[in-house]
Amino acid sequence: MAQIDGGDLVARMLKREGIDTVFTLSGGHIQNIYDGCIDEGIRVIDTRHEQVAGHAAEGYSRLTRRCGVALVTAGPGVTDTVTAVATAYQNASPMLVIGGAAPLNTSLMGALQEIPGTVEMMRPITKWSATVPFTKRIPDYLAQAFRIALTGRYGPVFLEIPSDILFGRVEEGEVELPTGYRTEGRTQGDFALIREAAKLLAGAERPVVMGGTGVYWSDAGDALRELAEKVQAPIYLNDMGRGTVSQEHPQFMSRTRRTAFGEADVVLFAGTMLDFRLRYGRGINPQAKVISIDIDPNELGRNRGVDIGIEGDPNNALRQLTAEIGGRAIRHDAWLAKLRDGETKVVELRQRWLHSDASPIHPLRLCNEIAKFVDDGTIVVGDGGDIVGLSSQVLPVNNPGQFMGPGPLGTLGVGTGFCIAAKAVHPEKKVLMVNGDGAFGLNGFDFDTLVRFGMPVVSVVGNDRQWGQIIVGQEKMYGEERVVATRLADSARYDRVVEALGGHGEYVTEADDIFPAIERAFASGKPACVNVIIDQKPEGVSGGYEFLG
Repeated sequence: MAQIDGGDLVARMLKREGIDTVFTLSGGHIQNIYDGCIDEGIRVIDTRHEQVAGHAAEGYSRLTRRCGVALVTAGPGVTDTVTAVATAYQNASPMLVIGGAAPLNTSLMGALQEIPGTVEMMRPITKWSATVPFTKRIPDYLAQAFRIALTGRYGPVFLEIPSDILFGRVEEGEVELPTGYRTEGRTQGDFALIREAAKLLAGAERPVVMGGTGVYWSDAGDALRELAEKVQAPIYLNDMGRGTVSQEHPQFMSRTRRTAFGEADVVLFAGTMLDFRLRYGRGINPQAKVISIDIDPNELGRNRGVDIGIEGDPNNALRQLTAEIGGRAIRHDAWLAKLRDGETKVVELRQRWLHSDASPIHPLRLCNEIAKFVDDGTIVVGDGGDIVGLSSQVLPVNNPGQFMGPGPLGTLGVGTGFCIAAKAVHPEKKVLMVNGDGAFGLNGFDFDTLVRFGMPVVSVVGNDRQWGQIIVGQEKMYGEERVVATRLADSARYDRVVEALGGHGEYVTEADDIFPAIERAFASGKPACVNVIIDQKPEGVSGGYEFLG
């Protein structure tokens, strides 16, 4: 009978789970998994930093709604991945990180890259973290990992496999790969609470509907849209909810959220965290009734009390609400018209900056030029601070999963990993990254990975030569003469870095040159960087990080 090793078992379980690509940085402690992946037809994409491999794994999960996988070596390989794992945890992204480890049979003897406590280190930022104790148990532990990552509130899991376990050999016939180890079913909302919520929505005069990350993971965009249409409510989206309802929908709004929340009498949140991005719910009309739907009951009533909290899959719960409301005729034309008028006024106010010929370039002019390259076949990746925030107000995002940003952890450096994943999953699509110059510096060298794997991503860097989100508040708090650690070099040529790595570079200082430079970047067929010098203190843009106590 043939013998197989732990790497073969890992690869076979990945194949069973439908995973066709894994992300890694080469390491001796895990190299036999690569060999197993070759046998199973699983593509191995190697990056220049384990953090990027982790971000790529999360990007893969976002684009496929399957479990992304990162393979990292022992010691610093695992610790380098921590930021990516924490980011995925905050984004509720299903991700498996398999970490190598020193052999158990030399434990505490000072083996290469031996470090204690990696499982404990990962535990607070994962749904599950464990060590595989025996080679033949590898499939069982992987089944547990996938089950935990992909049920309830999604999230990352960490599995440590010591090298003597991973390279251990077993008789092929003695190991059975698990089947039926997780359910595809989704929970329904409590029927009594659904009836109460439907009654509130049907009787509202100024309803508001908002969808967030949970709407994306449950593929609930259509359900959210249908409910909003039924109750004639404006639709607002944030985070990964962006694109789950088209911006072309007549009830979609994005610029009047503060007004809507402040005047609403009923607000429905679906898969949305009431965190700093929504001012912890403090901007909601105190007299408004709040309905919240989330797969995670811990989010119901967090930071702002709810009148009805429905634990359940957003897709199911939203469809239950629509069915419960039934054929009742509901119109809120005046409410929608008021908010639409507010949206129009904001757009009109911004026209002068969207079309500005000022030098240095106004960031809204840059965003307006970028928007001309975004269609339904484009995936947009945001990696930065102010420039990403501004671009999110301008770029057309009309499809689920079309936009990937850092999420609530605010992690910079996610961009190259997300782009690698986007091209791995959708090689036929354009991938456009909106970069801050600070963010580019974190993982820009993984343009080498994009070059090696023939992934023609275009990064547009809004280069204001500073950590823009921080310096604004710093100047206000301490004065310009005490600004420290927030300025970057005027001479940094990110475009030339990408050229040196084998890509295409463009350097832009005038507004009229933006469009042709981006056009040449896409036409080059190479990974490209368009480095655009923008105004450090643009008119009409407050910028900066809003500190909320």
